[in-house]
Amino acid sequence: MDVEAPRDEPIRFNRLRRKVYVYRFVHDGLRTFSRSAWGVRTEVHDWEDLRAEACSVYGPMGTGGLIETVTLAVVKPGTNKVIDRFHFAHEMQQGEMYWAMAQLFMQQGPQALPHFPRAPRDWNNEDVTFNLARRL
Repeated sequence: MDVEAPRDEPIRFNRLRRKVYVYRFVHDGLRTFSRSAWGVRTEVHDWEDLRAEACSVYGPMGTGGLIETVTLAVVKPGTNKVIDRFHFAHEMQQGEMYWAMAQLFMQQGPQALPHFPRAPRDWNNEDVTFNLARRL
């Protein structure tokens, strides 16, 4: 079975405050009707405490055995002890590109980011052309 995290878990980088905001979807299968057991929790981390980690693991998957992910690890200040980890990208190349862009943004600002000819797709505002059922 292939399982992915929900699409609505953004990571926001605040350059002025040097903070990273992670919005995590939390659910509890035992308390399905509780309001406190479901929802989005915000976590705030310092930019200096983040490290990118690449990982490849073989597992029983429907598409093959190799799973490649890039996670961001939050370390204790002044040490390399990992406090928390969160998902960043599904593939190594994509993770390297995103991490380089995040570093560039945090160091030099938004003007240093590359210009994209097409705007990125907004998953929350899905156009009719992307959804076959809505077309029909």
